[in-house]
Amino acid sequence: MSQQTAPAPAAGEPDPVLAGYRASIDNFDAALIHILAERFRTTQAVGAYKAARALPPSDPGREERQIARLRKLAGEANLDPEFSEKFLRFIIEEVIRHHEKAQRG
Repeated sequence: MSQQTAPAPAAGEPDPVLAGYRASIDNFDAALIHILAERFRTTQAVGAYKAARALPPSDPGREERQIARLRKLAGEANLDPEFSEKFLRFIIEEVIRHHEKAQRG
């Protein structure tokens, strides 16, 4: 997104440029929530599948491959790979927690 230059709004008046940026951020945040919800619906199905077949709740090899793949994608997208890894590890930890819960019944 390019930075827009516009005259500063009068004191007490809303800044239309800032409002536009914030509206866009709000849309991205909503999309992220919907994407995460869909991802967790799928991983919960995986957890039930693994529990029914007595498979382990985590797959460290796959997790590391995913982290490496997404770090590479992050770099290509000019997103900090460290941030992307932290974000993905947080999600993986939550998924494993759900899978362990499914294993316990």
